[in-house]
Amino acid sequence: MLTDDDDICADVHRVFQQLTGMGKASKLHALMHAPFTLQKNLLALMDKEIAAAKAGKPAHIIIKINGLTEPKMIRALYRASQAGVKVDLIVRSVCCLRPRLPGVSDNIRVISIVGRFLEHTRVYYFQNSDPQIYCASADLMERNLLHRVEVAFPIFHMKQIKRIRAELDTYLNDNTQAWELDAHGQYHRLTPKHRQPKTAQQQLLEKLSN
Repeated sequence: MLTDDDDICADVHRVFQQLTGMGKASKLHALMHAPFTLQKNLLALMDKEIAAAKAGKPAHIIIKINGLTEPKMIRALYRASQAGVKVDLIVRSVCCLRPRLPGVSDNIRVISIVGRFLEHTRVYYFQNSDPQIYCASADLMERNLLHRVEVAFPIFHMKQIKRIRAELDTYLNDNTQAWELDAHGQYHRLTPKHRQPKTAQQQLLEKLSN
């Protein structure tokens, strides 16, 4: 009987065969891959959050990436915000989405973490997929979704899901190295003021070193 890890390895092998023309193309069940199914499946997961919000259920999307420029993804995030989905975006570099626009992106927050380490991890979290977390190579950019071979793989085990979710919260609570994007496209550095200083990279470094 195959374990979850074996299933993922088998899917990776099938992706390699499919994208290099080595063997007959097969349908993948665990992996989302660009330029074929990644964008479509991410949009479907966002639509699921929108449906949950419209049904009066809690709905939350968290995305950690390097860049956000692809128009379809931006429009989908705007729709999610308008439906009442809470959207947290951790975008290290370029971001073409405008958060906090009344009636458009009221429920969207965008921050960028600028610290000791250059961030390259990509994570997609959807609350109403039991929950579902995908780790990925792809940013939400045209080149990644439409013109490159990219993969997003699901995290199956609840222990790892909880760990990644907690680490996303660590980034979202950063008040020292985080810069928040406003509705006018300007970034403002967050400061602790009267709160305890929280630095995501330092917190994770200390946790891992222990």
